[in-house]
Amino acid sequence: MNTRRTAALMTTTRTRLLRPWALWMVGFLAFPVAGLAGRAVAGPVDDLRAAVLGGAVTGLVLGAGQYLAARGALRRRWIPATALGMAVGLGVGAAAVGYRTSLGDLALMGVLTGVPLGVAQVLALSPTTHPRWLWGLTTPVLWGLGWTVTTLGGIAVADQFTIFGAYGAITFCALSGLVLHGVLLRDEQRTPST
Repeated sequence: MNTRRTAALMTTTRTRLLRPWALWMVGFLAFPVAGLAGRAVAGPVDDLRAAVLGGAVTGLVLGAGQYLAARGALRRRWIPATALGMAVGLGVGAAAVGYRTSLGDLALMGVLTGVPLGVAQVLALSPTTHPRWLWGLTTPVLWGLGWTVTTLGGIAVADQFTIFGAYGAITFCALSGLVLHGVLLRDEQRTPST
């Protein structure tokens, strides 16, 4: 009887951990949609206006996609926080690299974009979520990695997109999903059920 109970508990735990991560992975589809929306509104990221406006639109669509993919694990303020973080981050990051699109430039732009984006999203998480700072620390690294993977994957990054492509999005979602759901799961375990 103990063996059956243990096996059932392990299956339940695996499902409980895998399902939110898998749903977050499906959220990678928000990245190309967000990029298309940002590009349609602002054009290529070749000046500060395009970077800020394109970042805001891209962030708004991306934040909405992530909010939906998280299925209630994130607060609604994640959406405007992502829009604001992307607007500031892409504005700073793109300007810092002179709107260039080499591998090094895009990796640095990604890291610089990820700093305000990560901070804004951390502030959108519940104040009781600990260690929410982990999300803020990993977002710049993963954003830089997203641009690196996209560039190495042969995507036409010279077109000056507002966000990295599908290769980068899948990489970002796979790794960030582990971080985000690890943070949210720890918070859920600390908070007694009502």
